[in-house]
Amino acid sequence: MTAAAARFAFMAILLVAAAEAGAAGVAEPDGYRLEDYRSPTPATLRGARVIGTDEAEAIWHSRSASFVDVMPRPPRPRDLPAGTLWRDKPRANIPGSIWLPDTGYGELAPSMADYFSKGLEKATNGDRARPLVLYCLADCWMSWNAAKRALSLGYSDVAWYPEGTDGWLAAGLPLQDATPEPRPDE
Repeated sequence: MTAAAARFAFMAILLVAAAEAGAAGVAEPDGYRLEDYRSPTPATLRGARVIGTDEAEAIWHSRSASFVDVMPRPPRPRDLPAGTLWRDKPRANIPGSIWLPDTGYGELAPSMADYFSKGLEKATNGDRARPLVLYCLADCWMSWNAAKRALSLGYSDVAWYPEGTDGWLAAGLPLQDATPEPRPDE
C-alpha cells in the first residue's frame, strides 16, 4: 500500500469512528431530512435494518441483495459554451451496485421520484421482497432518506448501510468506478 493510500485509509477510519460516535446522540426524525445532509445520522431507521461493514460485506459476498448507491452527482451544466470540456467527478462504489444519484434528498421532484422508483425496480427485477442495501458515505443523510423512501415504496427488506463507501474502503474492500443510471433529463 502506498503512503498516500495508507493516509486515505486512515482518514476513512477516522471518519467512520466519528460517525459512529456522533450517531448515538442523533434522534431519528419522523420525516425526511431536508438540510445539512453531511452531518451525523441516527443509529436507527424505523422499518429498516441498520448494518455495519461486516454484515454489508457478507451480504455482498452472498449476492443476496441489491446494492444501491445514492451519492449525489453534479449534472453537466446545460449552458456550457461549445468546445468546453466537462469532466464528471469520478465515483467509486461497491462493485455490482446501481448508482441512482440525487435520490437521497428530502424532497424529490416528481421526475426524480419516478427515476428512483424505476431504479429500484431495475435493481430488484421488480421484486419488492428482494433485499436492498442503500448507502452513500459516512455521515450522509442521503442514504437514510433513500432507505426510508424505499420503505414507503413498499420494499419489505431494506438495509441501510450508514458507513457507505467510507466504511467499505476503511475495511480494505474493493471499490469500482461507477457510472450512474441516466437521470430523466439526460
